[in-house]
Amino acid sequence: MPAEWAPHSGCWMGWPARESIWHGHIEAARDDYVRVAQAIARFEPLNMLAAPEHAADAARRCGSKVRVVAAPLDDSWLRDSGPTFLLDAAGKRAAAAFVFNAWGGKCRPFDKDAALGAKIAQLASSPVFRSSLVVEGGGFLSDGDGTLITAESCVLNPNRNPGWTRAQADAELRAMLGMKKIIWLPGDLTDNATDGHVDGYVAFFKPGAILLEVVADPADPRYPIMAENRKVLESEVDARGRRLELVPIAEAPRSTVPDGEDIYCRSYVNFYLANGAVIAPAYGAAEDEQAADTLRRAYPGRQVVSLSVRDLFRGGGGIHCITQQEPCSLAS
Repeated sequence: MPAEWAPHSGCWMGWPARESIWHGHIEAARDDYVRVAQAIARFEPLNMLAAPEHAADAARRCGSKVRVVAAPLDDSWLRDSGPTFLLDAAGKRAAAAFVFNAWGGKCRPFDKDAALGAKIAQLASSPVFRSSLVVEGGGFLSDGDGTLITAESCVLNPNRNPGWTRAQADAELRAMLGMKKIIWLPGDLTDNATDGHVDGYVAFFKPGAILLEVVADPADPRYPIMAENRKVLESEVDARGRRLELVPIAEAPRSTVPDGEDIYCRSYVNFYLANGAVIAPAYGAAEDEQAADTLRRAYPGRQVVSLSVRDLFRGGGGIHCITQQEPCSLAS
């Protein structure tokens, strides 16, 4: 699995379809998806999957720079339901398709989304390798150099993989993604949407270096949780034996959460790395610029494009959650 900053041939997204998760805000959420898609399309090709009955509307709203592909789907979180693309030693692309069960059966039906790993691999002309492990793309991160970060609260949750030991899951992730070292974080069980996907609080910015969300308020329920995650990272080395460099990034302020939104996504590390750009979340808060400055330092030479997509966050995820990069194939 390449790092997300490796060159991309394009990006995959899905058009919002499940009205119930948006609580009356689905059209506004679709407008946010358009903003994300159009921002990415400035830097690399963007493929938007849409249910056949929504494809014409998606194409009209996204514009000519976004390629809309009609395909059956239940939901719009392609980081989790889509495939994870791989490159072999010769630079030939393939895809890994894990089992998708809608974050432990939280949303039903999910049979169409469960088929998207193989479907998108086919559309990308990539052979697909299938796994029996239930895990979503937001539940692991690669440094492109043999190291993967994942979370016990997600992968080892009984709602996904009952009966699997950590050693068994570790071996499967290594085999499927070509990893030499898995760093297991405790995760975050207060996350009632994904059970602690790591893309909500950490991000590699180069091999051996990690952006880490910092919870500053000791009264915050996540304070001890993030402290435990940090403790693990401080004690670990990567696949090359390097101690990890940890760079703090601000926590998105709680004041940005609309009243009554208990699964609202708040995270400055839930961004998308496009070719030459960082498509980053903004919340209309003073911390936005501080986070953007951190991203500029972490990814020199990339343009930081900050997007306020408030209605996207209502669904329980962010910009990284709705995108899936397709790396360039280096094979002739």
